[in-house]
Amino acid sequence: MLALAEAETASEVLRQKEKADAEKKALIDKLLKPSGISEQEALKRAAEIVQRAVKNGLTEVEVFRFPNALCTDNGRAINMMEPGWESTLTGLPKEMYSFWDRHLRPIGYKIRVQVVDFSGGVPGDIALTLKWG
Repeated sequence: MLALAEAETASEVLRQKEKADAEKKALIDKLLKPSGISEQEALKRAAEIVQRAVKNGLTEVEVFRFPNALCTDNGRAINMMEPGWESTLTGLPKEMYSFWDRHLRPIGYKIRVQVVDFSGGVPGDIALTLKWG
């Protein structure tokens, strides 16, 4: 009976892991596709984010956090702060970086992109922070 109980527990753990893996894959698949947001709407959203942060006395705000799987090197270049790290971005992170580069960088906004999670000792989630002031 003990072996049967252990087998059932192991099966449940495996089912939960498979479910979590499927959810993560679905999220990555979604983030690899274009957002479908117009430049006008993106500018409006960026302005709202900045205005809300400024009202709260902030000079930076994390605007996006994404899995390292959305980088062609799983976040290694970002973690090592290598020149050209932006070329490793794919999907929505790449779209957001390009938007910043075209619209926000010329008017003085800066970004910080860094690994913010090291699950299992390797780069995990990456955050994109917009800075001003």
